Amino acid sequence: MTFCARRLIGVMILAAALPAMASAQPYPTQDIHFICTNPPGSGADVLVRYFASKIQEVSGRTVLVENRPGAGGNIAMELVARSKPDGHTVLVHSAAAVAASMGLFKKPPFPDAGKALAVAATINRQPFMLVVDAGAPYRTAGELTAAMKAKGTKASYGTQSPFGTVMGELYKVATGVTAVEVNYRSAADSLNDLASGSLNYATADPVFSLAQHRAGRLRILGISTAERVKAAPELPTMTEQGVPMDLTGWWAAMVPQGTPVATIAQLNKWFVEVVSSDETRKFLANMGGDTLIETPAVAQERLVRDVEKWKDHIRVAKIQPVG
Repeated sequence: MTFCARRLIGVMILAAALPAMASAQPYPTQDIHFICTNPPGSGADVLVRYFASKIQEVSGRTVLVENRPGAGGNIAMELVARSKPDGHTVLVHSAAAVAASMGLFKKPPFPDAGKALAVAATINRQPFMLVVDAGAPYRTAGELTAAMKAKGTKASYGTQSPFGTVMGELYKVATGVTAVEVNYRSAADSLNDLASGSLNYATADPVFSLAQHRAGRLRILGISTAERVKAAPELPTMTEQGVPMDLTGWWAAMVPQGTPVATIAQLNKWFVEVVSSDETRKFLANMGGDTLIETPAVAQERLVRDVEKWKDHIRVAKIQPVG
């Protein structure tokens, strides 16, 4: 074989090996994008940006936050599900809201959450909250219920997520309240209407609710979990106040199905390190949540179970899918 022929064969072998060599590069190979379902400044945005900052520290890679609000989170969910499964596009969001979307929409962002998304890491578990303006006369869920029943269909309440919609409807089914739901782009958008009295109450996430409660703008009347949370043990549950309810939200980092196992394991390692820190425990407690650390396999099973659980909640609440 001539020298030229041997050289040509060597070049061909090297060219064939390049894709494999490229794919063997350790994750991550570029900036990581955390996708947030809510607009900048929202409670969810605060949480996502906190974890983006901390994951950037432990990974040594730039972590960027992209806000993709709208359609009850469906826009962001679909974007992540359709992205390249390489771990560089991560949905940091309430996995319970992802599960709820499967029953709340006629055309959800994907047919099956468990087959579209893989849970790489869990973050916390938390309740949703029933809130009123701080100047409202209601001090308990019972007082609000009595007033809203008297107002009938002239009463109104605000929501801004699938979780809030379900909580609002379960409250109405349990109490006989007939208030009209008003959906907002973000919880912050409902503040002026609550303050003016044109909106009587709202169901909102704990990050937003606690921040506004501590600032003296809102009053929290009850939480959606069956038991009180360690992060805010002074807050009564709805069940304690005669409104049976067991709705638990949990946040997670999710990636498209098909993402390499090694990549998911690396993401999980980073999140476990961050979630385990005292700083993060205090941060999440301040946001109304208790830390949650599970393996990707256990968390994926939780997501699949939650899809069916939320479909049952939606059925009990008599919510008709929209869209």
